[in-house]
Amino acid sequence: MAYQFKIQLKDVTKPPVWRQVIVPEKITFHKFHQLIQLVFGWEDYHLYQFSPKGYGSHPLISIPSTEDWDQADYDPRKIKINQVFNAPKQTFDYIYDFGDDWIHRITLEKLLPEMIKHPVCLDGKGTCPPEDCGGPWGYENLKQILADPKHEEHQEMKEWLGMAEDEDWDANCFDLYEVNEMLKGFK
Repeated sequence: MAYQFKIQLKDVTKPPVWRQVIVPEKITFHKFHQLIQLVFGWEDYHLYQFSPKGYGSHPLISIPSTEDWDQADYDPRKIKINQVFNAPKQTFDYIYDFGDDWIHRITLEKLLPEMIKHPVCLDGKGTCPPEDCGGPWGYENLKQILADPKHEEHQEMKEWLGMAEDEDWDANCFDLYEVNEMLKGFK
């Protein structure tokens, strides 16, 4: 069996940022985290968690730590997605980077009867925000700065992102072919 999910970054609009993926039913939540990192374009610099409705909701699936104020119910390296997801339209949140608070809403769209060997990205929209840009609010601000060459921070932000002088930020960019090429090596 396989699972078809839509994963959308919350509080990011114009354009929204989302991916639609099919994954094998028996991958762990840690592998699911790695998959989300890959299909969105994150760089896996920060901690993460899965939970039904974001912070404070349970069951909490995250790497166990004695320093966390909210202790994990499950270790993502030991629990598989088919132990949690069981019905279409079921949702869960994936939070990446507890400073920027990138909250991704995961929706189970379909349970598929076929077995698959590796995940596949079916569709998507929007460029993944840069790491450490200040969460959804910071990203919206960054997009405005990059869209206005006369903005006082325009050049500084381009340099921070490592952009060439003649390069423009394209918030709509998403390359389905490139993502699926990367997924071919996903284990």
